[in-house]
Amino acid sequence: MSEIIRGRLLAQKVKEKASQKISKMKQPPGLAVILVGSDPASQLYVSLKEKAAKAVGIYFEKYLYEEDVQTKELIRRIHELNKREDIHGILVQLPLPGQDEDAVIAAIDPLKDIDGFHPINRMKLKQGEPGLVPPVSLAIMKLIESTHQPLRGKIAVVVGNNPVFSEPLVELMKDAGIAGSFLPRISSAIEAKLRVVDIVVIAIGEAGFLTKDMVKEGSIIIDVGTNKIEGKTIGDVHANVFGSAGFISPVPGGVGPLTVAFLLMNVIRAEMLQAEERARGTIAG
Repeated sequence: MSEIIRGRLLAQKVKEKASQKISKMKQPPGLAVILVGSDPASQLYVSLKEKAAKAVGIYFEKYLYEEDVQTKELIRRIHELNKREDIHGILVQLPLPGQDEDAVIAAIDPLKDIDGFHPINRMKLKQGEPGLVPPVSLAIMKLIESTHQPLRGKIAVVVGNNPVFSEPLVELMKDAGIAGSFLPRISSAIEAKLRVVDIVVIAIGEAGFLTKDMVKEGSIIIDVGTNKIEGKTIGDVHANVFGSAGFISPVPGGVGPLTVAFLLMNVIRAEMLQAEERARGTIAG
């Protein structure tokens, strides 16, 4: 049988570490979240982040907008938050219902971009410079590393619909000695390609897509998919994979809780990076 990678247990340890770090700070770091529209999933994700942030001692502000808000209004708010010394992290809950996501993300100060989506943070990761890394990428790597399997020389694929999601993760894999690559959902002979790899990360939004005949015996499977079926949340991995994979992250209780935990750590890291920049005199303060 496959060994379940308990993301909730790992997340609790990360949150405890975050709480300890914050308790030693002169003032708590601040997080501002912008939510546009009334999508139930987005509202749930924001409420989970708010609860987790407050639990570890992070100061939290929330800005709610109607779904027809102009992109320029969101950017105006972001510019205000960029200037505030008590706000160290800015998060715009995605997806946006029609606004220009690229322009909105680009408006965030890279030092406050705790989602790690800003082009400057992506460039820093590729160049090995200190920056902010997407929490979901950090969470996935933590799940993989928690198996305590030798990783150097392993082959991994990130199955998805968009290579943008995979890029930061592939960089982290490279640092760990893993040969990672993006595998589009629409790839020809996708089953044959999956059967020979040691690690599969899947995030396509298709319930039960990955079946046991598509995975290598003993492989590590990280399920990032979230799909609502008859009121239940299930992943992209079929239940029959649990008998073939060596390790597998569940949905729910795998990537999700750990992503929120690393988001909190990114707020702390953002505060530290801003303090360093201020000490160098590159931030007005």
